[in-house]
Amino acid sequence: MRKEECFYLGKIAKKFSFKGEVLVFLDTDEPELYEDLESVFVEINKTLVPFFIETGSIHKDKFLRVRFEDVKNEEEADAIMGSAVYLPISMLPELEGTQFYYHEVIGYDVIDLIRGNIGKIVAINDSGAQPLFEIDKNGIEILIPLIDDFIIALDRKNKTITLETPDGLVDLYLS
Repeated sequence: MRKEECFYLGKIAKKFSFKGEVLVFLDTDEPELYEDLESVFVEINKTLVPFFIETGSIHKDKFLRVRFEDVKNEEEADAIMGSAVYLPISMLPELEGTQFYYHEVIGYDVIDLIRGNIGKIVAINDSGAQPLFEIDKNGIEILIPLIDDFIIALDRKNKTITLETPDGLVDLYLS
């Protein structure tokens, strides 16, 4: 499985027991969706390695307590500590309306209610406090905060997203 075919689920954050159990921090708003997994991919040396799960249960809201088949002691748990955990994109629940996954809208045309087509989404920058749409308009980078109130419509069939941005925001980049 290649990383491009997967989504980031979380990170192996802590050991839970001396028998190799670990706590996976789940980077999701709905951790309960991932309680009954059969397997995950763990990134080891930049390679995704399948790990099969013997038992898993939600622990303190955002953690998944896991016992992997091939991790039987603290030393083996230490070897995977801090590793990123992935699942195939096909396992993501389907979203409706204006909800979307960040990877899903890359390449979508952005329609602004005032200015019309303002370019294509090339990335979503979520490294700061507020995620941003990174939009390319003929070589000009436009950054628009990813705020639910700005999103008017999402058309998956035509790969467009319609935004209502504050007056002057887009003009800052295009003037």
